[in-house]
Amino acid sequence: MATFNVNAARAQRLEALGLTWDFEVDGETFSLPTEIPRRSAQALAELKDNDLDGLLALLMGEDAYQRLCQHEVSVQDIAAILEAYGQDTGLGVGEG
Repeated sequence: MATFNVNAARAQRLEALGLTWDFEVDGETFSLPTEIPRRSAQALAELKDNDLDGLLALLMGEDAYQRLCQHEVSVQDIAAILEAYGQDTGLGVGEG
């Protein structure tokens, strides 16, 4: 029986997806990680299902999140970003 090589599988995922998933708002580019560190999973689990701000702040980092907040983004905009992010990366975030 072959052994599953986690490092090789991770390398394949990152080669296919890149380190970040980028999106643009008003001409400014923002990034979300294509892989969420296991240590961050606990913090994500502690967020309420509808805490979009907390979710984005955790995934983006506080500085990038504050830059995003300078733009007029709607709840629907955030939902569209998270939906596209989930489809492209396979990560189901912001679903409640």
